[in-house]
Amino acid sequence: MHSLGDEIKGFSKNKLRKQCTRVTTLSGRRIIETWKDSVVHAVDDPDQKDGPGCGYVQDMSLDLQVGVIKQWLLLGSQDVAQDLDVMKKYKVTHILNVAYGVENVFPEEFTYKKISMLDLPETDLESYFPECFDFLEQAKKQGGVVFVHCNAGVSRAPAIVIGFLMHYDRLNFARAFSVVKNARPAICPNLGFIEQLHKYQEFIRRQDVHEKTD
Repeated sequence: MHSLGDEIKGFSKNKLRKQCTRVTTLSGRRIIETWKDSVVHAVDDPDQKDGPGCGYVQDMSLDLQVGVIKQWLLLGSQDVAQDLDVMKKYKVTHILNVAYGVENVFPEEFTYKKISMLDLPETDLESYFPECFDFLEQAKKQGGVVFVHCNAGVSRAPAIVIGFLMHYDRLNFARAFSVVKNARPAICPNLGFIEQLHKYQEFIRRQDVHEKTD
């Protein structure tokens, strides 16, 4: 029987469907971004024949939206983690920081767990589950409130929370994703994380069947 770790090691970004994204820059130039071999390739949009169009006003506002997954489990961006008033408002006691290059700014106020993760499809998401899940469970046992964040609160942190709901509440991927998406609509885990979470779902199912037959 293959372990989840074996399946994750066998995961290849080459199995992902080719993704193209049309992007409009601040100046109004339209480009097409394509992910290939872990590199984003950008070319001008051939449909834009009349020169740059209208640009847009860059949104520099802070993202202080907090997704309430459970009464004791919250999700959001690094902006929230750096706003003491918001953290106090939600009675946060513990912070799980899975961002890259974001320091813990209030070490005297909260109990931290810092794990530097890269938001790449080939990042071994499952390898971070044990220490993340243990931190979350210990915080709950202590009667705490945990805030989970990465940089934007869109891919890494939501993927960890989805995995936790699958592990802790035994939800399937679709249900866990829906719970997190409803709490924080901005989430969009990268395709590699989605693929790995589907594999994790199968791992949990096999694990539950094995326990029932023992």
